[in-house]
Amino acid sequence: MAGSAVALALLLAGVATVASARDDTADGKQPGAAPAAVRAPGPESADAGFARDMAVHHQQAVEMSFIVRDRTQDEEVRRFAYDIANTQANQRGMLIGWLDLWELPKVAAGQEPMAWMTTRGGHDGHGTHGDQGMDGMDGMGDAGGSARAFTAHDGALMPGMATRTELDRLRKASGKEAEILFLQLMTDHHKGGVAMARGCAELCTVKAEKRLARGMVEAQRSELDAMAQMLAARGAKPRP
Repeated sequence: MAGSAVALALLLAGVATVASARDDTADGKQPGAAPAAVRAPGPESADAGFARDMAVHHQQAVEMSFIVRDRTQDEEVRRFAYDIANTQANQRGMLIGWLDLWELPKVAAGQEPMAWMTTRGGHDGHGTHGDQGMDGMDGMGDAGGSARAFTAHDGALMPGMATRTELDRLRKASGKEAEILFLQLMTDHHKGGVAMARGCAELCTVKAEKRLARGMVEAQRSELDAMAQMLAARGAKPRP
């Protein structure tokens, strides 16, 4: 029954992400209608910042998922990890593809990760600073303050990301220990990802990107519930 619940959560998460990203009827657009011209966002915009930062964030989730697949024989965890890796690798490709389409760099020289979350970024990338888009983000407390206060350390560039030390622990663990550590690290990772996606849903201006961000929020919330169940089944719980 637990395995079926997790599988259902993953199915619903995938459907939510794809439907949100591909909804051609959103915002009053009729199916088959010619796409409207979209002005490319600026290099300092929320759209560009989210695409760059979430691509990095997703890459670590893919890495952790492949690590745990080699460290356990538990089919439930291996299947869950594979689904996360597949989903986030595909989304990462979309984000990088948008940066290429907009002719923007994948790395912003001199710009700190998460800087876009405290900017009312528009198409031109020149907005007013404040916390307007940051209120109430899951797992982040006062997310506006968290975005400013977070300091990258030991390879963790953004909230929720695992450190190099934690990744080394995961590589050395095996069996149930690896399963629990992976689920705890991925829970933290998803909480940070949800906060970032909610920031884009509020601040981004490209409609397709906003839809993708909303889909990420729904999908990762479902996966958070599934991971809580899997941890409980192993006598563990998310880290405080």
